[in-house]
Amino acid sequence: MRKKKPSVLFRFIKLCVKSFYPKIQVEGMENLPDEPVIIVGNHCQMNGPIVGELYVPGEPYIWCAGEMMHLKDVPEYAFRDFWSQKPKWTHPFYKLLSYIIAPLSVCVFNNARTIGVYHDTRVLSTFKSTVKMLQEGKSVVIFPEHDKKHNHIVYDFQDKFIDVAKLYYKKTGKELAFIPMYIAPKLKKLCLGKPVRFRADQPMDAQRSRICNELMDGITAIAEGLPEHTVVPYRNIPKKDYPTNIPKERSYEKTDDRL
Repeated sequence: MRKKKPSVLFRFIKLCVKSFYPKIQVEGMENLPDEPVIIVGNHCQMNGPIVGELYVPGEPYIWCAGEMMHLKDVPEYAFRDFWSQKPKWTHPFYKLLSYIIAPLSVCVFNNARTIGVYHDTRVLSTFKSTVKMLQEGKSVVIFPEHDKKHNHIVYDFQDKFIDVAKLYYKKTGKELAFIPMYIAPKLKKLCLGKPVRFRADQPMDAQRSRICNELMDGITAIAEGLPEHTVVPYRNIPKKDYPTNIPKERSYEKTDDRL
């Protein structure tokens, strides 16, 4: 899957975003093995794709919703996924906005280093394209959260992306590594954790559960090990409801310890 040269408009957009978006510091580079991997991170709304395109090491390919690559599909998907939880009185504005951004979305997601993700029969093309990129030595970034809260840091992961490792093993005989990644826009940091390895001798159901749980635990541990900060959650909820990386009860404990 060779991408054509990005359009002039996309390159201009990317330059503008890079000029105005805060520079991100990458930590944990020592956890990246010398092989293609799947990097699994917290979505943190628009920050995940932006950081993935601009700052994740090695210019990886990024899974993105296939709907954001097709003009007719963008408005419905964008409103539902980005803004449906906003106050109802704002919905007419966001529905209009979803149509306005459609051409921009198509330009960006068809020119960036993306792999379209589908939830119908086209999902096979998603997996095949992903394995092809891995075989060519490119890593892949996935943001698998969905609308079910796991803890104060991440939402539960959709687990079918783990099946890429099975297909990759069949093609190469290699057990793929998954790298947990935590993006903290408030700290201007991207942190990579220790690899979680696919095991070909284990049943897939057990693999999906184990790998997802280890990745979510890894991301949570990274986040909780950082200085106290506001977590940008998966859902586009009011900012006053954003959690912090340290639960309130633990903050109280730390305060008590200093007394």
